[in-house]
Amino acid sequence: MIKYIGSKRALLPWITGTIQSIRHQEPVRTVVDLFSGSARVGHALKALGFHVTSNDLMTYAYVLAQALVEADARTYPPERIRPILDSLQSLPPRKGWFTHDYCEQARYFQPKNGARIEAIREALEAEVGDDPILRAVLLTSLMLAADKVDSTTGVQMAYLKRWAPRAHNDLRLEYPPLLPGTGQALQGDALEVAAALEADLFYLDPPYNQHSYLGNYHVWETLVRWDKPQTYGVANKRVDVQERKSPFNSKREAREAMQTLLGRIKARHLVVSFNNEGFFTAEEIEDMLQHWGFVCRLTRPHSRYVGARIGIYNPQGEKVGRVSHTANHEYLFIATHSRSVHKLFAENTELTEARQLSLF
Repeated sequence: MIKYIGSKRALLPWITGTIQSIRHQEPVRTVVDLFSGSARVGHALKALGFHVTSNDLMTYAYVLAQALVEADARTYPPERIRPILDSLQSLPPRKGWFTHDYCEQARYFQPKNGARIEAIREALEAEVGDDPILRAVLLTSLMLAADKVDSTTGVQMAYLKRWAPRAHNDLRLEYPPLLPGTGQALQGDALEVAAALEADLFYLDPPYNQHSYLGNYHVWETLVRWDKPQTYGVANKRVDVQERKSPFNSKREAREAMQTLLGRIKARHLVVSFNNEGFFTAEEIEDMLQHWGFVCRLTRPHSRYVGARIGIYNPQGEKVGRVSHTANHEYLFIATHSRSVHKLFAENTELTEARQLSLF
């Protein structure tokens, strides 16, 4: 999976274990992941046998969900996909606007890999015909390959002054981790999509603060859209980063957006991820969830993303400010209409992290 500031890679056993525990108490077959991001959680839940609907507003996130949640590996097996990837891999490099903007003016990739990305991306559409899922599978392979040779700390708000060691490696397309079975990928505003869906359980991982995912991952958005956007600043961000705003990234608007969203969800169980760096305190989130009937909170410490741990540097390579903290507290809120589910978690919310994990 791609590096992602909101990624739940380290927290995945905790999240999926919590949802599994709910399933052990009551039947849970369908799950909606309303802010799917890198699709890591939806992919893991699909692997556990849930029917997952993943949604996100970003185009790159929608493509990842199409491949990792919606695509059926039985329809897109390695023996079908690898020959296409090998053909794309064999193309001669093609230096154009992407290499210029993101490898020379900005330094997200070595120019040699930027030219490979450009050649592959230009040729990719001809391989897919009218099959949007095949397109998503190939684009996901390209994103995963590019992520392995980038030169960032995990976000695209900036790039490293000196090339990361991995950036010198050659870009290599590989078969993405597709799973057998069905799922659904959607692209839309969570507030609108939630009102049109119904499931046994909703998983929410909304933006926590003012930093937009479009700003953090604008290169992926451009790679997927391939729209040669007008850019600005040292980081060559898309200009629409300044225009495509989410109310969840606004301290003034986030509370109303969250309350509206919670009022539109139709499900018996709700699991919400948040942390102590967000706009809301844990108590405020619990208050917003009270109309669900039963609410429990689980907590565990978690290291911040690497960029936050090493600090911020200006374009001259000089450190700006200082690191305030290197860890935060991650929360899982379980809101449910089920007394048995509430009892399970209410009796164990004071357990240590290790015992919580062993419970699942």
